[in-house]
Amino acid sequence: MPRRVMQGVVSSKSGDKTIVVNVERRMMHPLYKKIIRRSKRYHVHDEENRCKPGDMVRIEECRPMSKLKRWTVVADGA
Repeated sequence: MPRRVMQGVVSSKSGDKTIVVNVERRMMHPLYKKIIRRSKRYHVHDEENRCKPGDMVRIEECRPMSKLKRWTVVADGA
């Protein structure tokens, strides 16, 4: 089964080798049929500590690294 890949913006640096990425998706409201935005925050493993808040990054699903970290950085904007 392929691993999921998402794109989002780094919202904070939460510790050593950990960043928080805000992923935003657009969906249609089931009743009103208007396009609305939904966002979710993911704790992501950043091995090289390269990402800073405001960077656009691509993240990939991986094995559990800790209690909250299930994602790792694939590519960053730097």
